[in-house]
This record gives sequence, C-alpha cells and structure tokens, in this order.
Amino acid sequence: MPPPILPTANITIHPSPLTLSSFHPFGTAISSPLPATLRAPSATSLSSLPNTDPNPSDTPTPILANQSTALKYSPISVFQNNYDQSKSAEGRGKSKDGVPRMSMFSCFPRALRRGGGRGRKPAGGLFDVRILERHPYTTQTFIPLGVPSGVDRKRPENENKSLSTGARNKHDDGDNGNPVPSYLVIIAPSLHGQTAQATVVNAQGRKEQVLIRDPPDLRNMKAFIAHGGQAVTYGAGTWHAPMVVVGRRRVDFVVVQFANGIAEDDCQEVAFGEGIVVDVDMDVDITEMEEYEDEVAKL
Repeated sequence: MPPPILPTANITIHPSPLTLSSFHPFGTAISSPLPATLRAPSATSLSSLPNTDPNPSDTPTPILANQSTALKYSPISVFQNNYDQSKSAEGRGKSKDGVPRMSMFSCFPRALRRGGGRGRKPAGGLFDVRILERHPYTTQTFIPLGVPSGVDRKRPENENKSLSTGARNKHDDGDNGNPVPSYLVIIAPSLHGQTAQATVVNAQGRKEQVLIRDPPDLRNMKAFIAHGGQAVTYGAGTWHAPMVVVGRRRVDFVVVQFANGIAEDDCQEVAFGEGIVVDVDMDVDITEMEEYEDEVAKL
C-alpha cells in the first residue's frame, strides 16, 4: 500500500554543511577528528593531538591500540535498540525483538531540477522531497564507502562562493570539472504528542483519512550536505528522507541498524505532493569554512 500523503505548503530548504554540533538534535555526524597530515600516533602527546572538531569536548579521548599503531575513539555514535517498546508483535506469534542488521545501500545520483540560487554548479539544482521515513525503534547509521572527503576549497576569485556538492576529482571520466559525489541529509523534527491527518488509498482504490502520530514538523525541516569522509546516524524515530546522492556517481553505503521483520516496526513513511524542495547549490558562510580548512592544513 502506498504511504499516506500529508498536505504541504511551499517550503524551500537551504542546506548547510554537516557538522557534529548542527546535527546533534537529530542524531550523530561521524568523521575523523584528526587532520590528514598526521602520520603516526604518539603515546606521550595524546592529550595534545591536533583536532579538526570545532568542539573538541564532543570527541572522546583516544587511546592507543593495535600495538600503538592506531588511535581508538570510542564511543563515536549511539547504537540504540528500542524494540522492547513495540506492541505490534503481540498476538501474532512473532518475536518483537530487534536484531542487529548490516546492509548495503547502493545509492545512485538523484535528478535535480533547474532553478534556485545563483551560480549554479554542474551538480546543482532543486531536489523535490516527496517522502520521509522513520525507524521508530532503532538508530540507523549510513557509512559511505570509497568516496573522497572534503569540499573543493580552491575556487577562481570570480566564481560564486556557494557550497560545493563534492570535492573535485581530476580523474573523473576525463572531465576536470566534475564533482565527486556527496550526499544530502534531510531531516524533520517530530511533533511529539500531536497528530496530523493524511490521505491513504486503500486496497479498493478509495481514499481514506488516517492519523499520523508524532508527525514530521515540515516547517522546521533541515538539510545538510555531507562529504565522503562523513557518516551519519539518525536517532531512533527521527524523520528523514531516503538517502539522496548528488553528483555524477553512485555511492555505496554500509547501513547498520536493528530490525524485527515487522514492516510497521521497522519503517514508517509519509509522502507529499509538490511543494517541498531543497536548493542544493546555495550561499553559505564559505569564508568561515575556508579559514577553518586553512587552519587544519597548517597542523
């Protein structure tokens, strides 16, 4: 059965870079706190290691591991199983217990519409948000494989300073201007304790009205652009769009979560008509980002 459809107004979302602090209300953004220039750990200077995290207190203190050839940071993200709160399995003779599950999602670039901000980049445009989902009893972590990290920091002086949709890859199919893939993280807070009326088409093709408990707060939706050096964990019950890859190449994600095989326990969806868009190419405080990356490069 198709997901229930919620009414929407016209909403344009302008994404910002994914950071630990900006994403904290919705889950965990995961990336290495170490600069790429660090070549070896030192047992005598763990407390003074260079840290690219603007809020170092949010990063666990590392310990030496693997015969002092590695630094271990733990924990770096929540791994939550709330399936004991589910009542769906009662009376069905099924176990409601969630079990760990690791999957791979091979996500292909999404089609973007023309329009939006100025200085449109090759991968820029408008993305139409048509569906949100939540996993009410489990966190869900997406870990990209084999994608370069970072954004393109060096731009011509006369180029529009907008958020890049990926680092430049000089070996990408012979086109030096192609951005390598990045991905959009689109979320909405929950309106806890509230309900929203939605329309669903039943098996007979008739429209019915249903209530969505703790529906998404569409007026406060947010979007973040993440690069290949970042993973993301959605908090249990967090409304989010299915993964949105931007650029010209597929991104393979390892996905870690709990599941019990009961559809309404594992994933709940709501759909929309037209109206909610993400402007992928938008103006951000790129000067602040460049200053931060310059400081990291000096470490």
